[in-house]
Amino acid sequence: MRALRLLDWKSEPVMSEVPDPVPGPGQVVLRVGGAGACHSDLHLMHDFEAGLLPWGPPFTLGHENSGWVHATGPGVTGLEPGQAVAVYGPWGCGVCARCRVGAENYCENPAGAPVPAGGGGLGLDGGMADLMLIPDARLLVPLPAALDPVTAAPLADAALTPYHAVRRSWTKLAPGATAAVVGVGGLGHLAVQILKATTAARIVAVDLRPQALDLARESGADLVFTPGDAAAGIREATGGRGADVVLDFVGSDTTLALGAAAARTVGDLTVVGIGGGTLPVSFFSVPYEVSVQTTYWGTRPELIEVLDLAARGLLRPDVTTFPLERAMDAYRAMERGELAGRAVIVPAAHG
Repeated sequence: MRALRLLDWKSEPVMSEVPDPVPGPGQVVLRVGGAGACHSDLHLMHDFEAGLLPWGPPFTLGHENSGWVHATGPGVTGLEPGQAVAVYGPWGCGVCARCRVGAENYCENPAGAPVPAGGGGLGLDGGMADLMLIPDARLLVPLPAALDPVTAAPLADAALTPYHAVRRSWTKLAPGATAAVVGVGGLGHLAVQILKATTAARIVAVDLRPQALDLARESGADLVFTPGDAAAGIREATGGRGADVVLDFVGSDTTLALGAAAARTVGDLTVVGIGGGTLPVSFFSVPYEVSVQTTYWGTRPELIEVLDLAARGLLRPDVTTFPLERAMDAYRAMERGELAGRAVIVPAAHG
């Protein structure tokens, strides 16, 4: 079968022919319907070096995936060939306290995992291939009937990650509150929709690109700003108070400084993007009692909630599809800033 494989750090992935996976006990082989192209994949190709992570190449890219059950190994129950499923992306040990409640994104025993890596497309083979091996059936979530795998693929990361970030701040997003989304790309445009669907807050979106700001408006943003005007604009729109929650989907020095400048006292500044920036924190560098935190992906129960929101029409990822043989075109368009929403790689045999 075909697979887009990263063979080494700081290199472009290569389309390769590899053997079809065969499921062992408790395992499932997925026929890939859609694999999202994530901006973090560009960091895998261009920025990361050996030793930075506890795993590394070679592996097949694609860490947000959905498709159909192709084959099951001995002992798998509750899944049938042809059934549409989404893949829960962070793969932990499955037995620690966090994993037992579905928070494998925060597994506390990664060394004890049967598959000691970040997940499929992150150290292990991901979904930019015709078939994908899922090491444990618990990592699959059935799709609601209203969702197809191409639409569902980006929900597994591009929606789950912002959903987790928004959900942890729900208590600060009551009527009268303001939420700011910085960076309206693959994750950011879904963050706007999640805020609209699950809170009563005023939503402000910030981005450099006119097409991204248009997408933010279409997704439900009440106000949009370019970065240079954002801090002052947010202060003016809130009577000087600032944003109760700032979600930074870029994570650069500039956007982190913007978040600190725009945040309200006792607010949340949540860093989701891995743009390499830093935020000096001292007594006077952020408003009083502002909580600054990072988040990583989301939980398996939250993925079920995300899929439900999408099945009800409350989340609508803006998707541009590419056949598997043009996957690198998707990454290059993303790198040039030409994609407003999410690119989804669809193997040609199913697209």
